[in-house]
Amino acid sequence: MATNTFRRKIYDRLLKWKKERSGESAILVQGARRVGKSTIVEQFAKQEYQSYILIDFSKCTKEVFHLFDDISDLNHLFVRLQLAYGVSLHERNSVIVFDEVQKQPLARQAIKPLVADGRYDYIETGSLISIRKNVKDIIIPSEETRINMYPMDYEEFRWALDDTDTIPLLRSISEKPVPLGDAAHRKLLRDFRLYMLVGGMPQAVNKYLETNNLAEVDNTKREILDLYDGDFMKIDDSGKLSMLFNAIPAELNKNASRYQVSSVIENGKADRLTEYIADLRESMTVNMAYHVSDPNAGMSFYKDLDRYKMFLADTGLFVTLAFRDKDFTENVIYQKLWNDKLSTNLGYLYENVVAQMLRAAGNELFYHTFPTEKGNRNYEIDFLLARKNKVCPIEVKSSGYSTHASLDAFCNKYPDRILNKYLIYSKDIKKDKGVQYLPFYMTMFL
Repeated sequence: MATNTFRRKIYDRLLKWKKERSGESAILVQGARRVGKSTIVEQFAKQEYQSYILIDFSKCTKEVFHLFDDISDLNHLFVRLQLAYGVSLHERNSVIVFDEVQKQPLARQAIKPLVADGRYDYIETGSLISIRKNVKDIIIPSEETRINMYPMDYEEFRWALDDTDTIPLLRSISEKPVPLGDAAHRKLLRDFRLYMLVGGMPQAVNKYLETNNLAEVDNTKREILDLYDGDFMKIDDSGKLSMLFNAIPAELNKNASRYQVSSVIENGKADRLTEYIADLRESMTVNMAYHVSDPNAGMSFYKDLDRYKMFLADTGLFVTLAFRDKDFTENVIYQKLWNDKLSTNLGYLYENVVAQMLRAAGNELFYHTFPTEKGNRNYEIDFLLARKNKVCPIEVKSSGYSTHASLDAFCNKYPDRILNKYLIYSKDIKKDKGVQYLPFYMTMFL
């Protein structure tokens, strides 16, 4: 199978690092497995340097692996690397890539003297959870710029489909919102639903471009989920970490105000469960949304670390995970979403993609609940964004968008804190009574 090299926005961040830091720091690209870290870093190394050496610590020779046991003689290290890889390094015009750096913690520790030496640039890639598990006995280098890489966002997905026009056009419309019209909106929403089905994992996108077959894409996503299960088992051989991950669709389907760990793992010790959640968060396979007790511009100060929701970092994987126990032909999400027939009890799928798009745009995820006047249930604001010194409440509606009681109640309760209020839904752009209605595919512009 031919593998496409996709255009990714993180490339520009690597360029910015190279230009501004000019060898004064290494850069660590961290993210979930299979989001494309190694591919984009190697592409960058090829295009932006005269030469490069890529050391993949998951499969390099023992000789190369153990070169970092003793780096007292850097001249010797560089000679050995050039001989091992058959590559000549050029001062200030070559880069050495430490791929899967979590496999060799001593290589990460070596960043400090390597950067101080100044001859070459250094890029590291790794999974955050594995990196943190393997730093107990090493000195973490301060000469390290860290950036996160996520699954392909919707614009990157459109680029993969050779469409460079749609997103700039939508961005210009978002600045001065005007209705798109039924025909244009229907096409844009159908295009977006394809993104929800395929997702943003490069392997899945590549499989779609190669086969134009969603069953084949689903098989690829199942392989990625199997890989994640294997990773979780390496960290926690009891299987509880994997159980928490696999229960995300079921927990969201309950429409509860939080992820209820106790319903997934009975009689779990609180401290160990907290560690499980931290492991999931750091794996970057999930997006965490935290409840805030006091919704204002400083939400980080008021988030409750014990009250949260979990979303999958990639909605394409979510689609597969939700019906993983069934054959593809029985996966009703594919059929219903593609035909715009998604029932209310599958509306959490849209909430997941909104979470993914907000996170990809650089937003932390927060939500807020508060009791109704009668106190017999809660209002819930699905997401809150801090903008300037105000907040922007967001309600997500897969159906029944004519009323938005939670949004109205929130704005009545905190009228002085509101900058803009949004309802994200499946219809065309409009503004009514101070509420900005946006179709799902325009979430990225918030």
